[in-house]
Amino acid sequence: MGVLQLFHFIVNPASSTGNGAKIWKSVEQILLDRNVEYTAYMTEGMGSAEKFSSTISSRYAKCTLVIIGGDGTMNEVINGIDNYADVTLGYIPAGSSNDLARDLQITFNPAQAMLAILNPKEYAYCDIGIIEYDGVQRNFGVSMGIGYDAAVCHEVLHSRMKRYLNKLHLGKLIYLYVALKQLATTKQYGCELILDGSRKIHLDHYYFVTTMIHKFEGGGFKFCPEANCADGILDVCAINNISKLWALRILPTAFSGKHTKFRGVNIYKAKEIKIISDVPAAVHMDGESAGIRSEVSISLAKQQLRIIVK
Repeated sequence: MGVLQLFHFIVNPASSTGNGAKIWKSVEQILLDRNVEYTAYMTEGMGSAEKFSSTISSRYAKCTLVIIGGDGTMNEVINGIDNYADVTLGYIPAGSSNDLARDLQITFNPAQAMLAILNPKEYAYCDIGIIEYDGVQRNFGVSMGIGYDAAVCHEVLHSRMKRYLNKLHLGKLIYLYVALKQLATTKQYGCELILDGSRKIHLDHYYFVTTMIHKFEGGGFKFCPEANCADGILDVCAINNISKLWALRILPTAFSGKHTKFRGVNIYKAKEIKIISDVPAAVHMDGESAGIRSEVSISLAKQQLRIIVK
């Protein structure tokens, strides 16, 4: 192990169309003004954050690792951490959706978030999800989904409009726009859910099945309003066997979590979940693409991750 560094920053300067770089500049000035010892790593594309977090967590014991980026950057970081028990995570939101920060009520003000990280008063101990497919195992911190919501994430990742709306600080609107666009073209297929290895549920015509640790995904959609990130339980929202017009009525109510009152919305809870789709469908984890899959298994890591909240 190397000499302990108090704070290690992983910064995605490109997050939210360059907002990450601006936030880092203001945060770094706070560190310099207070003579805080730190290291900083700037991501340069997909995989950078995971590589950096692997290097940091394996080299330094009991470190504080601070993310400046969005949920996608956070996803890479948690996949690179060697041992969750050795890491305290600080998070300064700089993405388009920021669903982790939204659920944990982490301030979106960079200066306030940095001051809380320097003098933490409250922590959250969060479950980490595991998704397995085709011999691959990946972790997720907020949610994973198959079907319609993942198709939305896939399109948003490559949307030019996202970059434009981010410049106007309206980035989360892209999710609503793409959600409506995908709704017009999405097709429904059947799938089977297997909960905790024994409870089987067949969905005839599902739009999507999302498995969540936190309440929000997709820039504020409160798909699992009762989700508790520390309870050791995965919450599932499955929307099935409804018309597109009915789905259009339901979708806006998901921002407040009131969609659960509507026909066709099903909420489940389990510690282990297997999803078998009749037709291969888009899969996402924390809004990042996990490809096109017909079968995925979801469980929880044995360790929780400690995150500075206030």
